Formats: sequence, structure tokens, C-alpha cells
Amino acid sequence: MAFFLQKSSLANHFRSSYQKTEGSLALPNRAFHVELGDREKALLAKDPSLSQFKSYKKSVWRLKRIGDVLTVVVVAGCCYEIYVKAVMREEDRKKAKAAGGSE
Repeated sequence: MAFFLQKSSLANHFRSSYQKTEGSLALPNRAFHVELGDREKALLAKDPSLSQFKSYKKSVWRLKRIGDVLTVVVVAGCCYEIYVKAVMREEDRKKAKAAGGSE
């Protein structure tokens, strides 16, 4: 098997693509870090006029939490219904088998 892998063009393709990517790792893909200018620093600074909207984050977090809880409840309910159906089907099958065997 190893003989075929050494001679196949597919193995050569993978080997050559690995060498290409290995060589490209030597060059960084990211640009060099540049210090932020005054405008960028001003935009990233905290704005006191927006502090009144701080509660918005809490309400969104609470709404997401309620949605997560409701999702878990619905999934649990569906799993329970599937389980009940399977148990009832098995009980019916046992009853039918017992009824058929007693005749």
C-alpha cells in the first residue's frame, strides 16, 4: 500500500500543497500593528451620554435567558412525549402478545 502512495500523483499533489503551505507560514498573513490615531481613540472612549442606555444590555440578557429556558422546556417536553409514545406502544405490543397467546 505504501508503494502505491509513493508513486501516485495524488500523494504528490498533497505533498506539494503541504510544501506550499509550509513555505507560506514563514510570511505573516496579518499586517503589522499600527497605533490608533486620535480619532479612533476618541471613538473607542466611553461616552457618558450613553450611560442611560446601560440597562438595555441587562434586558437583552434576561430576554435571551428566558428564550434559552423556554427552548430547554420545549425540547424536554418533546423528548418526554416521544418516550411516553414508545412506552405505550411497547405496553400495547405486550398486551396484544399476551392476548394472542391466551386464545
